[in-house]
Amino acid sequence: MRTLTIGDVTITSIIERDGPWRTPEAMFPAYDPVIGREHLRTLAPEVYDPVSGRMVITYQTFVVRTPCHTVLVDTCTGDHKGYPAPMDFDKQPWLDNFAKAGLRFDDITHVFCTHLHIDHCGWNTVLRDGRWVPTFPKAKYIFHKTEYAAWEALTREGKNPPGNVWTYNCRPIVEAGQALLVDDTYALDDTFTLIPTPGHSPGHCCVDIHSKGQRAVVTGDLMHHALQCRMPELYTIFDTDTAAGIQSRRRFFETVAGTPAILLPVHFPSPTAGRITTLGTGFEYTFVR
Repeated sequence: MRTLTIGDVTITSIIERDGPWRTPEAMFPAYDPVIGREHLRTLAPEVYDPVSGRMVITYQTFVVRTPCHTVLVDTCTGDHKGYPAPMDFDKQPWLDNFAKAGLRFDDITHVFCTHLHIDHCGWNTVLRDGRWVPTFPKAKYIFHKTEYAAWEALTREGKNPPGNVWTYNCRPIVEAGQALLVDDTYALDDTFTLIPTPGHSPGHCCVDIHSKGQRAVVTGDLMHHALQCRMPELYTIFDTDTAAGIQSRRRFFETVAGTPAILLPVHFPSPTAGRITTLGTGFEYTFVR
């Protein structure tokens, strides 16, 4: 994704991995292969690899530079966390791309995680001398209260549901005094606010970016693939509350369809940025090229 300019704000992608990942059948329990294949045939070629039968899924961080702040939105999977396959892929590309963006760890003023699954908060911390410490020493880490509390509670109950790495990626931030727990009304500044979109996780939020009459929204995991725009009822194997996720997705699409708002779904491949329009009973995602 090229650097996107929204008024006085710039947004740059830092990619950790991309390419074919999961099949639709493995990702979406309600997937109908007959209907799905017809949609895949007419979607943008970047989003599906017909040879492997897998969707193209990108893991990326967005660097949001406002006039006052430099914010990382979602921090991919990180390194040295002991993840099993297929999450044990090489993490060096994220570090390389971070440097190519002209950034140092000290430059980051804030980190915001749309939710706390392993592929959205991994670089929150790094392992130093056997301890997990904040990767970005000068940053405030912004967590939605509902999201943070949900994973903290599960961890204390001794549960380890898929994607729960609160111990590695969240608790060290609090212990370092760098955490900021916020609610739905949080605003970092007049360009950066939140849109609550629960369902994929208990406190999932999108990031709403406004400047000089222009708008972009980092949508986190509100959708993982353009199929979910055509069919908002497709939920993933990772969703906490499938009904709430479908409702959040459809409601959000209805509010942005046909508007100039540019969407930035974390898992959509380059060129990533796109707009939503209505299409029958669903919606169409069109890349901004």
